[in-house]
Amino acid sequence: MSETSQRPVLVVDFGAQYAQLIARRVREASVYSEIVPHTITAAEVAAKNPIGIVLSGGPSSVYEEGAPALDTGILELGVPTLGICYGFQVMATQLGGEVAHTGQREYGSTAVTARTDDNQLLRGQPTAQTVWMSHGDSVAIAPDGFEVLASTASTPVAAFANDEKRFYGVQWHPEVKHSQYGQDVIVNFLHKAAGIPADWNSGNVIAEQVEKIRAQVGSARVIAGLSGGVDSAVAAAIVHEAVGDQLVCVFVDHGLLRQDERRQVEVDYVAATGIRLVTIDAREQFLTALAGVSDPETKRKIIGREFIRSFEQAERDLIAEADADGEPIRFLVQGTLYPDVVESGGGSGTANIKSHHNVGGLPEDLQFELVEPLRALFKDEVRAIGRELGLPEEIVGRQPFPGPGLGIRIVGEVTEARLELLRHADAIVRAELSAAGLDGEIWQCPVVLLADVRSVGVQGDGRTYGHPIVLRPVSSEDAMTADWTRLPYDVLARISNRITNEVADVNRVVLDVTSKPPGTIEWE
Repeated sequence: MSETSQRPVLVVDFGAQYAQLIARRVREASVYSEIVPHTITAAEVAAKNPIGIVLSGGPSSVYEEGAPALDTGILELGVPTLGICYGFQVMATQLGGEVAHTGQREYGSTAVTARTDDNQLLRGQPTAQTVWMSHGDSVAIAPDGFEVLASTASTPVAAFANDEKRFYGVQWHPEVKHSQYGQDVIVNFLHKAAGIPADWNSGNVIAEQVEKIRAQVGSARVIAGLSGGVDSAVAAAIVHEAVGDQLVCVFVDHGLLRQDERRQVEVDYVAATGIRLVTIDAREQFLTALAGVSDPETKRKIIGREFIRSFEQAERDLIAEADADGEPIRFLVQGTLYPDVVESGGGSGTANIKSHHNVGGLPEDLQFELVEPLRALFKDEVRAIGRELGLPEEIVGRQPFPGPGLGIRIVGEVTEARLELLRHADAIVRAELSAAGLDGEIWQCPVVLLADVRSVGVQGDGRTYGHPIVLRPVSSEDAMTADWTRLPYDVLARISNRITNEVADVNRVVLDVTSKPPGTIEWE
């Protein structure tokens, strides 16, 4: 069975860079989806009882030795199926069509001519449209019983359909924004061709998870580590919805937080949820441990180690309290998301605590059963659920923030003075981006202090020797790849003017215009 009560649409991954994106697009159409490997058998597919199947693209040629294949029995299950790019070609060959290496490759934006008036897949779209192609082989002959729905100058069969069997395919990538009517293709397949209702939503997810958590936890107590980020906040809120005061949350203030983050958790989040919160003030402990350390990996290890110590002490205190109350603490909440599951090979979880950014990387010898209410969700879905639960927008809309906090946004030794400087600059950047209405256009904007670098400047008619601040605005859908965000010049000018005027010891603001790859999003 799937993670939800819905029958899933299975996205069969042939090694595509866009498999997760396909799954997201299906969910955007209010249909639940799961990603499965191309090695899945027909029996395994049947056991999942899917309501639809999407075959992803992939980098291989269907005729290469060892190319990813599909169990032929899958196409005999009677499940509506959409093939995309490589998946389109796999369908064609398995159903008796012909794929040829024509030598005429198509990459990037491509003009396509489509039949849009008499078929379910392309209905309602313009005849002439631009799509995103990425292929060397082409379907030369469609299988018997299939109608050709589209073509390009180089590809005679760019889309096909068999309405009777509810089999469809397109050579282009409808999941990417560069395909003008790509989401219409996916929506038409799901709702018109396959007849799948648009009934998967955040309300359904909350109701199902509440029921599931109650059955799992019973009367036992639950502990959750809050980081101030959206994942741990929403995960804890769902668990609280299910078991109420059986949950206690632990928030470790390590002194590496951004401005007002402790208040957001202790005041705004608690007021919105009624959750019992225990705050561990470990600021002096962390600063002492980080004194004199500049190496980024060493800083990460120290921060992780001190977090573990703080959390362990809180856990021991709560267990002693639980023993007095007679109910043990048996469960730990984790904010694991679906991309984490997919990227780790679709693991099924473990009774031992695993390293995760929401709880700082806890030791494996702490024995708890995991409660992972977000395990089937993408980040945007988590935000939607947070809003449904009434969480503050400052938390729900918060940009991703590293577990080690500002400790890895200071290039050099971490000191209280440098933290205050960076907090001030970071707060200015966040305020100006919000005022300009740009929060929704960027994935995150790390603000980095080059503490070990100084540059000459002129401020107040005098020569200064101050630190540079680096702005790192990036756009992304999953953080696996990212591009630097082209912020308006007037916004950048306001940010620079405010930082150099208001933040002591900073006389220069620079913009990082590196994509990922080659650069990572964070500097350390």
